[in-house]
Amino acid sequence: MRIDMASSNPPAAKMAPPFEPTIWGDFFINYTPEPLQSEERLRERVDQLKKVTSELFEFCSDSVVGTMKLVDTLEHLSIDHHFEGHIATALSNIHGAELDSSSLHDVALRFRLLRQHGLWVSPDEFDKFKEADGTFNDEIMSDPRGLLSLYNASYLLIPGEVELESAMLFSRHRLQTMVNGLASPLAEQVRRFLQIPLPRTLKRYEALQYIAEYKMEQAGSPDRAQGIFSVCCL
Repeated sequence: MRIDMASSNPPAAKMAPPFEPTIWGDFFINYTPEPLQSEERLRERVDQLKKVTSELFEFCSDSVVGTMKLVDTLEHLSIDHHFEGHIATALSNIHGAELDSSSLHDVALRFRLLRQHGLWVSPDEFDKFKEADGTFNDEIMSDPRGLLSLYNASYLLIPGEVELESAMLFSRHRLQTMVNGLASPLAEQVRRFLQIPLPRTLKRYEALQYIAEYKMEQAGSPDRAQGIFSVCCL
C-alpha cells in the first residue's frame, strides 16, 4: 500500500502580512507615569476637611435651628458617618432643648431628625399649626418648604398616630398643587420626595441628587458650602 507523504505533511504557516512601523516607537516602553498622591497625603487632606466641618458644630452650638440644619445637610450628603460623635451629641442637645420657633420647617425638621435616630418626640408638636377643629391653619398653606418638611416627617409615624396620617395626606395634596410654580432646587426636591419620601430614600441616591442642589442653596454662604461640599467628595 502506497502512502502519499505529501498529503500527510501539515500545511505551511501563512506568512503574516507586513505592518507599517508604529508611530509611537518605544514611547510606551520607556514611559513612566507621574506618581499618584501618596495615601498619607490624601489622608492628611481628608483630616483637614473633616476638621473644617467639625468646627461648624461648635459654631452652631448656641443655635438649635443651626445645629439641626447642619446635621440634616450632612445626612442629605451621606457623609454623616464621618461625624457620628458630633451628631450624637448634637441630637441629644436638640432633644433636651426647647425649640423656640414658629417655623413649620424647623418644627418638622426637629421631629424627623429625632424620630429617625430613635428619640421620642410627640406629634403634638404640630398642634401650634392647627385650628381648634384639628385642621391645619391657612398660614402654612403657602409655605412649600415647611409643607415638604411636614410631609417627610409624617412618614416616621407609628401605628395609631392618626394626626400624622392626616398631616401626610394634607401636605401631599398641597405640594401636588404647588409644585409647578416652585423654583429650583425646591421644585426638584418636592417632585422627588412625592415619589419616594425622604425617610424611604436610599442615602447614596439622595446624596447624588442633593449635591448640586446644596451648592445652589448655599450660594450666599460660599465658605460654609465649600467646607461641607469638599468633605462630601471624599
